[in-house]
Amino acid sequence: MFGRKKNTVSGTVDTLIGKSAVVKGDMEFSGGLHLDGRIVGNVCAAAPATGKASSSSTTTLWISEDGSVDGNVDVPSLVLNGIVRGDIRASSRVVIGAKAKVFGNVHYGVIEMTQGGEVNGKLIPSHVGTLNAVPSSPAQESTLVNFDGRKSGT
Repeated sequence: MFGRKKNTVSGTVDTLIGKSAVVKGDMEFSGGLHLDGRIVGNVCAAAPATGKASSSSTTTLWISEDGSVDGNVDVPSLVLNGIVRGDIRASSRVVIGAKAKVFGNVHYGVIEMTQGGEVNGKLIPSHVGTLNAVPSSPAQESTLVNFDGRKSGT
């Protein structure tokens, strides 16, 4: 009755990289990419004709428990159950599964993390730069707070 959806990012898979495949070099894709193998290089969503990074909500990267990326990831949506050794930039959504491991910073629009998932880096919401760019007064400056409630730097 109150069950959770296992995969909250929907879409179609246009490209599949199999478990035994190793791609060496940067990868650019559009639509949906499901990775069971390994990519040694950066992975990004294909830029539309406007020259800007793809912001389509249907552009999604799924990395299975067997999949890994040794490089940076720059996509609108990411569902991670495997390993990323590099920074992640997901403008829309990141879902970090129970067996996921990230060795780098995660820049996100919205994040969902299951117990057991690991992030060895910083979690950085994409709106931080715009909210804190020009504080109107010192009292309105934001303070980073650790998970235990202490202010950062204390």
